[in-house]
Amino acid sequence: MAKESLKTVAAMEGCYQGFNPAAYLQYNYTAPRADFDRSDSIVPWKLSCLHRALTEDDIRGDVLVDVGSGPTLYQVMSGCERFNRVILSDFLEVNRRELQSWLQKGKSSLDWTTYFKYVCELEGRSSSAWTKKAERLRAVVSDVLPIDVHQSCPLSQGTLPPCGADCLVSSFCLESVSPDLTSFNIALSNISSLLRKGGYLLLIGALGESFYMGGPGLCIPVVPLDEAQVCVSLRASGYELLQLSIYHLPTDMKVGVDDVTGVFFAKAKKY
Repeated sequence: MAKESLKTVAAMEGCYQGFNPAAYLQYNYTAPRADFDRSDSIVPWKLSCLHRALTEDDIRGDVLVDVGSGPTLYQVMSGCERFNRVILSDFLEVNRRELQSWLQKGKSSLDWTTYFKYVCELEGRSSSAWTKKAERLRAVVSDVLPIDVHQSCPLSQGTLPPCGADCLVSSFCLESVSPDLTSFNIALSNISSLLRKGGYLLLIGALGESFYMGGPGLCIPVVPLDEAQVCVSLRASGYELLQLSIYHLPTDMKVGVDDVTGVFFAKAKKY
């Protein structure tokens, strides 16, 4: 990476000083964005996309890597049933601590119970099975690791089997940590090195977003993406795009913590 790009990436890292996991979760993972009684709420839409993507092609295997987990767990609630090992990862220590707190002590800044119940229902199980799903997730998460998507080897060597992971999940990570589109594309290529040939990428991201709040008074810049650019970037990184779904935010979902206009869900397969 050129010196100028390195400077902008370093500046991006500086934007995350003071990131507040509890505030971020409150902004994005409570009602109205996480209203499980509304069919047009964004979080149920994301959970449904993940569930369908895994079940329609019966995606399963040995290792699932969640790239840039942040302080959230929802993105691996379906996958934890289909893989023997789940690796969570994030650049920020505060987010890794948040995840470890739930894994080791059952303590979190957000109560994930309704999320687990909703995914159980998607899977055709009673919502009362949520405790077993939570136990399953704790059992299969083998690591919560530091990751840097701007490095050619984002995870420490030896973390994955030599052939790579069977599946990657990444939600709102790459566009939120890249200073420009070039850096976004490089980051996408970097994380692809973690995935085996023929493996699947499940990618969730923001459309038309230029900033989001990472805590009170902490405004973090985002690379604005559109649907066409997502398709171009995936193909350029060696993927066959299998599915692209778009969610358009209703007016009352625009709660002032970002300027996102939509969300994409992409299922892609590595050549």
